[in-house]
Amino acid sequence: MTYKTIIVEEKDMIGRITLNKPPLNILNIEMMQEINNALKDFQKRKLKVLVLNANGKAFSAGVDVSEHTKEKVKEMIQTFHDIFTNLHKINAPTVALVNGAALGGGCEVATFCDIVIASEKSKFGQPEIMVGVFPPVAAAIFPKLMWSKKALELILTGETLRANEAKELGLVNHILPVENFEVEAEKFINEKLASNSAIVLQLTKRAFMEGATQNYGEAIKKIEDIYLNELMKTNDANEGLAAFLEKRQPIWKNE
Repeated sequence: MTYKTIIVEEKDMIGRITLNKPPLNILNIEMMQEINNALKDFQKRKLKVLVLNANGKAFSAGVDVSEHTKEKVKEMIQTFHDIFTNLHKINAPTVALVNGAALGGGCEVATFCDIVIASEKSKFGQPEIMVGVFPPVAAAIFPKLMWSKKALELILTGETLRANEAKELGLVNHILPVENFEVEAEKFINEKLASNSAIVLQLTKRAFMEGATQNYGEAIKKIEDIYLNELMKTNDANEGLAAFLEKRQPIWKNE
């Protein structure tokens, strides 16, 4: 598939979607449709990691305000929210690389990913209140990512956070220096995530999501079922355990 506003790549079971409308990567309907098409395609593939990053000085400064008109707003909101539905369906861990501003819809896309790696110059915020609206996705996910009073304050005030502040609140996992951001981010992805088995990464993420969305009693039953009836039937779980006992490196088949 040919894309105009994003770059889509896959190598060594690492998928990548790069926002490519510099300098600000404003999310218009066309761009969001392309992101959704790429995500739907990646849902069909066996991945170890899906990376979302951006070309330009901003990860994304948000959704195109010019498409917030009465005539377009329904299509715009539905297309935007489809991004999160499709991200949620990605079996592999998702990683956002933020080297600049992630504001409005851009902040929601980045922080919805499983892991957020930010540079020291990055900033995060939901300024929608300043133009008379609110951020629906942030309203749904921020209370799950940080303590609720601060989450509400950020949405009510439109305050912008520096990278270290976002990390303290739980929106960011790691902060890296600007000068070697890409190199260190790739090192993390390859050494910490992609060095593991694809199927085990996917089942681990599924188990975590069960725990994150249900009470313990319901979650542990489903997690136990995943562990015994799916994980322990994979080649890689048995290979990993055997390799540990035999004091050698596992050889993953990703199945």
